Amino acid sequence: MSKNTFSKSDKKNTGSLKLKGSELISVVVPCYNEEESLPLFYEEITRVTDYMKEKYFSEGTADLVFEFIFVNDGSKDGTLKILRELSRRDKRVCYISFSRNFGKEAAMLAGLERANGDYVVNLDADLQHPPKLIPEMYEYVRSGEFDCAATRRINRKGESKVLSFFARSFYKIINAISQTQIVDGAQDFRFMTRQMVNAILSMPEYNRFSKGIFSWVGFETKFIEVENTERAAGKSTFNFRRLFAYSLEGIFAFSTAPLAIASFLGVLFCVISLIMIIVTVVKTLCFGEEVSGYPTTVCLVSLLGGLQLLCTGITGQYISKMYLETKRRPRYIIKETEESADRG
Repeated sequence: MSKNTFSKSDKKNTGSLKLKGSELISVVVPCYNEEESLPLFYEEITRVTDYMKEKYFSEGTADLVFEFIFVNDGSKDGTLKILRELSRRDKRVCYISFSRNFGKEAAMLAGLERANGDYVVNLDADLQHPPKLIPEMYEYVRSGEFDCAATRRINRKGESKVLSFFARSFYKIINAISQTQIVDGAQDFRFMTRQMVNAILSMPEYNRFSKGIFSWVGFETKFIEVENTERAAGKSTFNFRRLFAYSLEGIFAFSTAPLAIASFLGVLFCVISLIMIIVTVVKTLCFGEEVSGYPTTVCLVSLLGGLQLLCTGITGQYISKMYLETKRRPRYIIKETEESADRG
């Protein structure tokens, strides 16, 4: 059995938590170096979920059961130690710990694969995704009108102007060149039905771009507009370089327009070259002008060489994605879960 898949025997027995007629809500939380944020997050998420459980049970409308699935994405601090302690104290807490850092996309995938719930919530541990919004999200999805409730940032308060500019530019570009439309400011904070989660898990690609996948699978989504929230504690690991690479991942994953651009440039410069050849021949044979212009030749050769390398690079990006897909490596490797820790 692959190390990144779960059999029924591998999963924590959340069925014992779920009563007949109750609704299980799985809360998936990717974690990377969240030692400072985790205690604050756990306090807040338990406060919110306990409130929901009591509210709907007293109203006689729903019997809610929760499971918390934390995914430790190769943290270098004390994140894993805290998760072990939370799991011992609270039977609702499950955790998955990777053998190394595989990235947030892999962590979200692992959490979704582990989730057993009728509904699944995905949010970050740094409290930039406020758990207090979960009851509102549940109401939207529970009504049957929506399959998903998600948050959308209406501003980028706290970000640098340069980062904000490039983020907005990314959404404009990808929506212009891709058939999959991604809402500007859409976050990974989502409350989803089991049907939508199953649709997401049916997409087996190695190179994952969840914002695009959430949009591609469709389903009715209610976006809740929120202000940008600062981290509760700790330091963000995202920087301009990583966000730029992530944006390229999205473009190459959901659009073939760069390949079309490369082809267009090739045709364009072939036409321009043909015109220049005709003009040069006519000027030389009909008007007797000398063929000169060493600087012009050097500039044209440099330009065409640069364009060739650009087009080759674009093609190489798609080939590299295909290469990784065909190797069929696991998207993550699990080193430890709460069950293996108990057995140890």
